[in-house]
Amino acid sequence: MRGPDGNRRGFFALANLRSNKPLLLGLSILLQVVIGLFFGHAYDMRIFMATGYLTGTGQDPYAAQNLISVFHDPTFQGITTVGYPPPWALLLGLIYLLTYKVHPNLLLYNLAIKIPIIAANICLAFLVSHVLKRSGVEEKSARRAWAFMLFNPFLLYASSAWGQFDSIVALLALVALWLLSQGKTAGSAILLALAIAFKPTALAIVPAVLIFLLGRPFRQVTWYFSLLIISALLFFVAPFVILGWDPTPILQHWNAHFTVGGGLSFMTFLELMKKTYQLSGLWWLLGLAWVPALAAAAAALKPGGGGFFNLLNKSVILILVFFITRTWVSEPNIILLLPMVLILVSVRKMDPDTLTALWVLPLVFSFFNTSMIQLLFPSLPGLMERLLQGSAVFTTARLVLRILAAAAWLILAGRVVLRGYKADRAAESLPDKKVLLQPWK
Repeated sequence: MRGPDGNRRGFFALANLRSNKPLLLGLSILLQVVIGLFFGHAYDMRIFMATGYLTGTGQDPYAAQNLISVFHDPTFQGITTVGYPPPWALLLGLIYLLTYKVHPNLLLYNLAIKIPIIAANICLAFLVSHVLKRSGVEEKSARRAWAFMLFNPFLLYASSAWGQFDSIVALLALVALWLLSQGKTAGSAILLALAIAFKPTALAIVPAVLIFLLGRPFRQVTWYFSLLIISALLFFVAPFVILGWDPTPILQHWNAHFTVGGGLSFMTFLELMKKTYQLSGLWWLLGLAWVPALAAAAAALKPGGGGFFNLLNKSVILILVFFITRTWVSEPNIILLLPMVLILVSVRKMDPDTLTALWVLPLVFSFFNTSMIQLLFPSLPGLMERLLQGSAVFTTARLVLRILAAAAWLILAGRVVLRGYKADRAAESLPDKKVLLQPWK
């Protein structure tokens, strides 16, 4: 399942038949529900479960507690707090009230947390298909892209199985970009602010929007960013004021995300060399490298734009620059790029092999990162512990292979950025529909 072009088989061949769409949709939902029930990342899902309980019972989700008596599991002792802004914590609290509080079953609670994520996956598939159809791409190509989003192994692994909610961020961000290209600035600004409030990885899109709007009336640009800032403040600050949460832990550890190195980042070698993820001393300043890098990358882009695909290309460039220069990038973060790159590939503005490498390399990295083993936490925790202990025998070899996978992904990302700049400079100020004369065959 490499990409949405006509030479690929498998699910894409089935997607050519319009009558198979309900069947494929049902299969995708069933598959995601099954893996959502039995799998979940040992670290992230425990934090999400604890956050749901704390928020749902009127407590502060940013204050760590011992919750062994709540979940009857020793791994919930001394669990850390949620590291994301309030919207995800509020949604987890609602899920807790509707599920675990009514019927305290860990597996069902695990699945319930995935329901909004699965819904976002399905909506992303339909959104990608809608955008392609509205842009003049033939229906066959749109259906292939739709099927790609429904059954992509990496997407299902990092969202439905893992439990990370980057699909929600990707959905909100893509809708915001589409609305902006249609001139609906208010809805775009609010949804982009909400995407950032769910997970700040979407922050890299903001400079792309600013550059896209340059040349428009000053009043329109001011209105957009005023609404964006006001909405973001409401999403970030209002829950602390209304619910009485204490912001002190966040203010005291404001740089927590900048003091670690690893994952799919250029600091992926840190664990092998130092046996730790922590950036000691002033090395944490490397965690801020993305700030000047993102500013320089944005300044190099062509002001204005020729429509939605130019805006999408700018966004992909800046997201990749953001990821390349961060000291920590988690595999699920790549989901933000997946639908954007898929659309660009479907309209022949990007190489299909780029899309393949974009999700295959993080999947390979995840294997050597032991992330896959940790997905056994809800159903087979004992087996998970034995496998993690066994992997310790091959730690050096595993970390070396992990570094190679991360290096390959970083090289790919840099290549995409360079090609994106070339496309940005060559972009004409033409409506997208006039550009799309040749759909995928």
